[in-house]
Amino acid sequence: METPADPPRPEEPSSAAPVPGGDRPQDRHPSAQAPDAGYPAHWEADVVLRDGGTARIRPITTDDAERLVSFYEQVSDESKYYRFFAPYPKLSAKDVHRFTHHDFVDRVGLAATIGGEFIATVRFDRVDATGRPASAPADEAEVAFLVQDAYQGRGVASALLEHIAAVARERGIRRFGAEVLPHNTKMIKVFTDAGYQQKRSFEDGVVHLTFGLEPTERSLAVQYAREQRAESRSVQRLLAPASVAVVGAKRAGGGVGRSILRNLLAAGYTGRLSAVNSSFPEEQGTLDGVPAFRTVKEIGEDVDLAVVVVPAERVPEAVAECGEHGVRGLVVISAGYGESVTAGRARQRRLVRQARSYGMRLVGPNAFGLVNTDPAVRLNASLAPELAPRGRVGLFTQSGAIGIALLSELHQRGTGLSTFVSAGNRADVSGNDVLQYWYDDPDTDVALMYLESIGNPRKFTRLARRAAATKPLVVVQGARHSAATPPSHAVAETRLPHATVSALLAQAGVIRVETVTDLVDTGVLLAGQPLPEGPRVVILGNSESLGLLTYDACLTEGLRPRTPLDLTTSASPEDFRHALEQALADPDSDAVVVTAIPWVGEGALDWPEGEVLGAALREAVAASESRKPVLVVHVELGGLAHALSAATATLPASAGPHTPGGAVRADVRETGVVRDEGEARAAVREPGAAARVTGGPAPVREPEDPAAEGRPATPRIPAYPAPERAVRALARAVRHAQWRTDTEHPGRVPEFDDIDEHGAAERVAALLDALPAGARGTTPGPEDTEDLLRRYGIPVLRALPAPDADMAARAAAELGYPVALKITAPHLRHRPDLGGVRLDLADESDLRRAYADLTALLGSPAELRPVVQSMAPRGVDTVVRAVIDPAAGAVLSFGLAGAPSELLGDTAHRLVPVTDRDAADQVRSLRSAPLLFGWRGAAPVDTDALQELIQRVSRLVDDHPEIVAVSLEPVVVAPRTVRVLGASLRLAHPPAVGGEGPRRMPMY
Repeated sequence: METPADPPRPEEPSSAAPVPGGDRPQDRHPSAQAPDAGYPAHWEADVVLRDGGTARIRPITTDDAERLVSFYEQVSDESKYYRFFAPYPKLSAKDVHRFTHHDFVDRVGLAATIGGEFIATVRFDRVDATGRPASAPADEAEVAFLVQDAYQGRGVASALLEHIAAVARERGIRRFGAEVLPHNTKMIKVFTDAGYQQKRSFEDGVVHLTFGLEPTERSLAVQYAREQRAESRSVQRLLAPASVAVVGAKRAGGGVGRSILRNLLAAGYTGRLSAVNSSFPEEQGTLDGVPAFRTVKEIGEDVDLAVVVVPAERVPEAVAECGEHGVRGLVVISAGYGESVTAGRARQRRLVRQARSYGMRLVGPNAFGLVNTDPAVRLNASLAPELAPRGRVGLFTQSGAIGIALLSELHQRGTGLSTFVSAGNRADVSGNDVLQYWYDDPDTDVALMYLESIGNPRKFTRLARRAAATKPLVVVQGARHSAATPPSHAVAETRLPHATVSALLAQAGVIRVETVTDLVDTGVLLAGQPLPEGPRVVILGNSESLGLLTYDACLTEGLRPRTPLDLTTSASPEDFRHALEQALADPDSDAVVVTAIPWVGEGALDWPEGEVLGAALREAVAASESRKPVLVVHVELGGLAHALSAATATLPASAGPHTPGGAVRADVRETGVVRDEGEARAAVREPGAAARVTGGPAPVREPEDPAAEGRPATPRIPAYPAPERAVRALARAVRHAQWRTDTEHPGRVPEFDDIDEHGAAERVAALLDALPAGARGTTPGPEDTEDLLRRYGIPVLRALPAPDADMAARAAAELGYPVALKITAPHLRHRPDLGGVRLDLADESDLRRAYADLTALLGSPAELRPVVQSMAPRGVDTVVRAVIDPAAGAVLSFGLAGAPSELLGDTAHRLVPVTDRDAADQVRSLRSAPLLFGWRGAAPVDTDALQELIQRVSRLVDDHPEIVAVSLEPVVVAPRTVRVLGASLRLAHPPAVGGEGPRRMPMY
């Protein structure tokens, strides 16, 4: 039976209500506490719990004695019994001392806190094979939990297990042991559901569990699933609150707070509303018909969401009121934070810490707000004056100005929203959180994101890959260069160039676009049309020239267009309908682009052209059994309005929508917008005006059935004012559909039997152990580099130093002729334009002559560092590199040596580990890839061997994160082999990589 003095036993949590408190120092390790030496501040973390609230995890220190006693008093007797296997109503002074004094190596305790008070604890004690206390190299520990009853079932114990396991691995512990009473089923479930490999036994009435701490495929899947549920729930609480309080709504005049209150009212928000302002007189009963209060705590009911619109210096007071009242989430509209000055950044960090200390999520500061068009919610907690129409598109932006523009443009294009989040400085809630919500949101089919920074690229790509498999994700990135990152976005900057980040996003299935216009163009297509099954495009319309422009645009984007079908300018809506039906029924087509210009001729005047053509096209789509995307390109010619107005008398009075000879007109000639309103909105332009592309493209659509929950009765047909815009959107849809097909067979990471992982690990450790104190890393010499690479089946062609001509001759004799002579000085390497390499030296006289020429041309041997190397077969020179980026993780790059990669940026990138399919795609994705496959009659090279080399480098970096950089240059790929001629490595203690390890919220 365990006693309090023994290593603690596991116990299943119990929860107590949060204790009110502000941004308290006990929620983080304060410098004034004088803790044990070596306090591990990097173990501190904020986490999202299963119900969407937040908690802080941190090491327990000697200053936590009172908090521990208070926490223990709130735990039920049953939970105490499960913890100590006996009635244990009170902790003794000896217990308190033991449970608050740790060395953070062999004895570690962590606490989960809300409002500065403990809600759960976990600890481990290192033990030897007999179960007695021990130190390293013992690699097993006993672990025990205690959680307040009121917090059981909220995911506190599982979050603590992830963090204590990570701490244990850091301290060299490989296994946990735990003893649990059989009736403590909740705690047993915490262990068994974690996904670690474990053993279970039953003895003396106690269940004994032992499990390894190395992450497994299942444990990672469990961790990611829990992360998704928690973060999704935290956003859902913000977007679907049962009650909202606007803090800072003014009584007199307008102001931002009053505007938001009125926007909520105008949207028909279905929950309870409150207005809060400390300047309200005591007799102020209501504001705009909404109950008014001087403070949040005066509200007699729960508040789920508070919209804070007060000056920045008063925000902490408002947040404290909200936290003490139990508000679940905040939208801080107030500015004056990270977007302003250095002091603002510090104010922003304090704001996040304060909100999280109460378990609240925060949107903002400097936010534009939230929108949820669900009829059951109708939330417009934003600066947008109108609630967006109901639709199937989710929108996230990091800029209020861009958010306004996107809302307006989507509305004009007839595309409704499910939800909209404009996060401002995104100090807490980020695009990753919203992506987690959209992933399983049944009301969102397409996700659009405007990002100015990606705080955790590795996590973002992981989430994007999962979401994009079912819902297209379209992203435009502003501030693409790190120097231009908005000062309010305190993110870990990546060292990778923008092109590399873009390639990694594409690998994850993200549809990356260049402009906000492209974002809308692509979004309206994906929201209204099915994905194409291939690149074959049918083009039809009544303008030969417009058809040819569309044809050229298709070729430019890599599509396979058919020769345009010209219906001639006399084509009627019935002709369009018939041609579209045939194109959709054609088994050799994957998409259709319809081009249309207004009619010229008799019968054109006053006929509702846009509506008639739109009805004809919708009818054709509705009648088709095939699922192929249809796009419309419409262009107006100057002077057409005057020509049409001259033929009014000839319009047949009985002409119906599809009567032969019926005409087509645009709903709004000034903008070119094809509307679904019934009345005509004709506009007159001066005769002789120059031809122009209309400026406001819109979808041909029909009104939605409100009962359809945002889904139109028939698919919308998106319309574009220029063929290039339509085709670009279509090409993105084609590539995304192909990506989905490819991800159904993602490939595998191969196992290589000839790899010496253990030997390489020992060699890496020895090299790092030899570093002088304070050194941040090392570049191994040629022998160590070649040894490490050889252990992974990557031989480097032998090269011998040649400090003088005689040594060069001896080296050549040892290697055997023919040989190559080349310089290796860092400032001259990989510069073939300087003539620093001499090949096919057949004998000693050739070698000595080449040696003399090099030194005479470029400098002394001491400067040039010449070497002699065996000749490699003729082939294509390539480069394989890998680097560990602190934001993105390990990235492997491949390109052709010289101008293609260095000057033109023709390089392909993949995240490690690289599968066999990734390697094949990486080789073939280069623009210069034809040089590898027999360009202009040359012999194709051994790409199979090249792909294997790429996978071996991936495996090397994946197995040994201490290898932070690899460069193989050049790698000669010949018709029947691959030879590595030059190699360098960089070793260092691996950087912390975002998105790895236990769940944690960003701490900026």
